[in-house]
Amino acid sequence: MTAMRPVLAAMVLGVAVALGVGSPAAALTTLDMTGREVRLAAPPERIVSLVPSVTEILFALGAAERLVGVTDYCDFPPAARAKPSVGGMVSPSLEAIVALRPDLVIGTTEGSREETFTQLRRLGVPVYLVAAHRLADVDALIRRLADLAGGAGTAKRVLADLGRRIDAVRKAVASRARRRVLYVVWPEPLVVPGRDALVSELIELAGGSSVTAVSGDAYPRVSLEAVAAGNPEVIILARHGTAAGAVDREKWERFANVAAVRSGRIHAVDGNLTHRYGPRIVDGLETLARLIHPEAFR
Repeated sequence: MTAMRPVLAAMVLGVAVALGVGSPAAALTTLDMTGREVRLAAPPERIVSLVPSVTEILFALGAAERLVGVTDYCDFPPAARAKPSVGGMVSPSLEAIVALRPDLVIGTTEGSREETFTQLRRLGVPVYLVAAHRLADVDALIRRLADLAGGAGTAKRVLADLGRRIDAVRKAVASRARRRVLYVVWPEPLVVPGRDALVSELIELAGGSSVTAVSGDAYPRVSLEAVAAGNPEVIILARHGTAAGAVDREKWERFANVAAVRSGRIHAVDGNLTHRYGPRIVDGLETLARLIHPEAFR
């Protein structure tokens, strides 16, 4: 704190006053998704989200007015772009965050640095960390955010809709033979979903079997030759950002003996639908199911 610039120091003082630091009787205590205790003066009215999935959920819950800051990657719904940005997920601007006078910052165990959270806590800004690796975690996150920001009734409706659509996909592919699927999270270096990745669970629900789900790592790096050896029947390449260019088929077409290449079943999906753990995850599931078992949805 002694080396802190005067402007930031003044901002911190303002945040401390706003949070009621030194008034433990008024404090509210909860646990984040890592089991860490978070103390709040009251239910948060000014939230900075460092997680695109959290931003989407808060909008879906009707709590957008509590959202005073987001990252450059918080691009859905379109209205999220109108919120003040604090920079990227990995290294957001601490001064920008503190200037927004948040009474809660929501971060993630993946995509953000622990150093950022440590500094925010030193500045007296409460931090709530989310962690979602399975569909059950998506359900839990929506409920937790509803408890924090209000919208329990809306959360109930959102979760009911997700459950209904997940069941519909499950029923549609139940009688179909599982197809071997290669899902590519990132092309260079080649990153794929492992056994504990949310995408692997989505592939299973969609009637597929991920050829890379044998790895214990959530998102391991592998070689082209290694994944081609799994002889996938469907290859799905994730797109990132707003670009919607043609699928890069060239690197895969040299594996002429791979079933997916022979049948021309190389597809692209919007990675935001399959990687973000918000309400649109069911859109990603439905997309995967239609790519893996198109005959079930005609």
